Amino acid sequence: MLIGIVGKPNCGKSTFFKAATQADIEIANYPFVTIKPNQGIGYVKIKDVAKEFDKTANPREGFILGDNRFVPIELLDVAGIVPGAHKGKGMGNQFLDDLNQADALIHVIDVSGSTNEKGDSVNALSYNPSEDVRFLEFELDMWYLRIMKKGWEKFSRSLVNKEIHKEIAKQLSGLRVSEDMVKESIKDFSSNPREWTDNELGQLATRLRELSKPIIIAANKVDIPGAEENLKRIKEEFPNYKIIGCSAESELALKEATKHELIEYTPGEKNFKITGELSAAQTKALEFIKENVLTYENGTGLQKILDTITFEVLDYIAIHPGGANKLEDSKGNVLPDCFLLPEGSTALNFAYRLHSDFGDNFIKAIDVKTKKIVGKDHKLKHLDILEIFT
Repeated sequence: MLIGIVGKPNCGKSTFFKAATQADIEIANYPFVTIKPNQGIGYVKIKDVAKEFDKTANPREGFILGDNRFVPIELLDVAGIVPGAHKGKGMGNQFLDDLNQADALIHVIDVSGSTNEKGDSVNALSYNPSEDVRFLEFELDMWYLRIMKKGWEKFSRSLVNKEIHKEIAKQLSGLRVSEDMVKESIKDFSSNPREWTDNELGQLATRLRELSKPIIIAANKVDIPGAEENLKRIKEEFPNYKIIGCSAESELALKEATKHELIEYTPGEKNFKITGELSAAQTKALEFIKENVLTYENGTGLQKILDTITFEVLDYIAIHPGGANKLEDSKGNVLPDCFLLPEGSTALNFAYRLHSDFGDNFIKAIDVKTKKIVGKDHKLKHLDILEIFT
């Protein structure tokens, strides 16, 4: 799974990425700080299911904090996208193409309205952040349409006597477009692609973008006075989006303080514990975050955004391989592995995810929590533990 982080310059996108991944990247208050895409590892938060057996997991990847397990996901931060990106403005075509393999997008906007359409700083509340939602939709739609229309006349002629949805999906496979997505999107179109109008091609580009690159909106800088009203208005204006307020700068500050052992902080929680000696400036900064940011429903919001895009937008579930009689591996590590699979995955899908030999030679599986034997078509649930027999 690869999640792309997108937005215009100077909206806090790179701060969001650094807070999520603790990657060492440059952050500055001017457009186009990021030129080449940054790739890193973020983490989604789940319950440590080993606790149900009075144990604590020992993750091979990720980590445990209290009763929570943090499972790694890949994040990609591309340079800021500006209006006209699909025409190449601001190196736009390159930045858009960097997103080809993303399964979903986190669109970081400056909900305080203190960054204009070009990424320049302006007075807070002087710019309408709703425009950023519309502009990104348009740029992405035009990007899809540009790819689709490249050689369309010749391509549409080649579709005669072929399964149209399969051929279009093949052409757009680099964008993560599937056959089912195309089939659903063209069900009301003429059976002859040469008759499709420019308007219909535009509709197709929009629908395929929506299906193959679902978006969640990270309404950043929500701690700036007046930003909450903007957030409320945007949620009403775009009811089809999941929109979550956040303060990436606050999350980064908490992560940095944790790294230097000044506080104990679990991402996604609404409190922290001071464990080190703080300077007057550090005390003031942390008090501000505690009183003005962590009082929000989702804390800083950043962890909520990562969890929501993974488990609600993409509908993934977390599954653990483990033994019915022993949760430890040969080295004594408890539930060392955790895999993220699409909702609806079966025991056989999981077996193949572990190793092709497990799938090819699948005999049965055991649901470790219930001790019940299940077959290859058994649908898995979030936080299941499964033992595969071959």
